[in-house]
Amino acid sequence: MSARSDTWTWIDGTWHEGNPPIMGPRTHASWLGSSVFDGGRFFEGVMPDIDLHCRRVNDSAVALGLKPTMQVGEMVELTREGCAKFGTDQQIYVKPMYWAENDGSGVITGDPESTRFCLCLFDAPMAPRDASMSITLSPFRRPTMECMPVNAKAGCLYPNNARAMMEAKGRGFDNAVVRDLLGNVAELTSANIFMAKDGKVHTPAPNGTFLNGITRQRVIQLLRTADYEVFERTMGYDDFLEADEIFSTGNYNKVTPVKRIEDRDLQPGPVAARARELYWEFSHA
Repeated sequence: MSARSDTWTWIDGTWHEGNPPIMGPRTHASWLGSSVFDGGRFFEGVMPDIDLHCRRVNDSAVALGLKPTMQVGEMVELTREGCAKFGTDQQIYVKPMYWAENDGSGVITGDPESTRFCLCLFDAPMAPRDASMSITLSPFRRPTMECMPVNAKAGCLYPNNARAMMEAKGRGFDNAVVRDLLGNVAELTSANIFMAKDGKVHTPAPNGTFLNGITRQRVIQLLRTADYEVFERTMGYDDFLEADEIFSTGNYNKVTPVKRIEDRDLQPGPVAARARELYWEFSHA
């Protein structure tokens, strides 16, 4: 069994240390993928937008036909309680989850009345302040609502992004730009994507093929308040190939600049640096 970082999981009213067994082979989620989750962060004594992450996991549950059993405030308080079990210098990933335990009216559907909840907290150091990444174009595409439950942060969506990530890494890149079925840029495999050109900021408009990330929304708001022009619009890959700078936003590392796209080197730019600075100021306010 591979080593895991420090972990505490709350389920059925009790905290468990480590990685407790919570699903058997007949569990609907382990068999047919009926699980949703969200990802918040606790770092430097703060939990930015934790209420929004908890609200979204409930919305995701409904979108997947599950029955949320926890109130947002309950999840927030459990998160505070659980994070107190870690060292003050640790950076914690906060993962509330729902899944279907049993079948519903047929083998395929999960029974919403069997929905279970857990809150998993684990030590997950964020990337260093000076971290950056290389990106390439993925041959794989994001599905639409007609194909998959893209209106939820559902576990069943992530194998598609995982294969895009693996394909990119196999070619020597850190991450990949994934397009929608029409060929427009949607996101990176693990974060939302932004670019800057002539001092103006651009990012793909949410079109129902990728999650409108909570960190994405927060960074847009912060940049606009700081008098940056931010455009949410339909974007092609060529827009990013010609950008002055590119950066990502996501819960795991918040704001990360791109150092290379295909064979073109980029310098981490002032817009990404300012976005990160604004986010840290917001988080600690």
